Amino acid sequence: GLAMGMGVGQVMLVLLAACTVMPAKDPLLNICMDAKHHKTKPGPEGKLHDQCAPWKDNACCTANTSSEAHKDQSNLYNFNWNHCGLMPPKCKRHFIQDTCLYECSPNLGPWIDQADSSWRRERILHVPLCKEDCEEWWEDCKDYVTCKENWHKGWNWATGTNRCPWGSMCRPFNQVFPRPKDLCEKIWSNSYKYTTEQRGSGRCIQMWFDPAQGNPNVVVAKYYAWKKRSSPAGMENVTPETDKAVRDLPWSVMVLLPLALVMLPEGGRGCGSHGWGSL
Repeated sequence: GLAMGMGVGQVMLVLLAACTVMPAKDPLLNICMDAKHHKTKPGPEGKLHDQCAPWKDNACCTANTSSEAHKDQSNLYNFNWNHCGLMPPKCKRHFIQDTCLYECSPNLGPWIDQADSSWRRERILHVPLCKEDCEEWWEDCKDYVTCKENWHKGWNWATGTNRCPWGSMCRPFNQVFPRPKDLCEKIWSNSYKYTTEQRGSGRCIQMWFDPAQGNPNVVVAKYYAWKKRSSPAGMENVTPETDKAVRDLPWSVMVLLPLALVMLPEGGRGCGSHGWGSL
């Protein structure tokens, strides 16, 4: 009985040590950016509209945002897709999907960057988009016409919606964006990065996915969050005290630590919701 009690006591000690050593919540994972329509934290949304529905189990967007994302002249940004004539539906669905990813995804943390605009404090930068997502977007839009390469800025907003700036011409999409890479990288000022990684590789973000298979972007965010932390630039946040605390743990704890980590709930929520992750 006593020995058993010791064992449990040690595991409890180990769990305590694990909480001290392991950041309880990765600040890059499962978060919403600080932007115009985003919720402060992700959570389930029962009624996400149409193309935004894949995110309903865990979303940064509200149901209202998701239905606005599908409108030609939505209240989200007063942005008009039809600035050079009618955008074909097969093309528009990619822009709707892109909006759903941007507004709803809780898996873009590793690419959140400061933004210097009046309407959002944070943006995404260089999100590695899967090859197929980028190429299908370009393929389905190449018959459309547009007057601008970067749709983030430089429009004429005099009427309250975006119109082509004076002196710009409406040209075929594939002249403005000769390759899929041009479209994905330039249209939203480098929010996306074109990659040769394929869907399902766990190395690129999918705009399109089947929610029945789960959200493939969760593991992608984990991989890039880990990469960001293990690169020299990402190492600045590790305090020497943390390392020392690990080294000074008793031998028995070090042996049991891996076991305790296995027993910890996902993301170390057993350590109180924030732990060190929020520092």
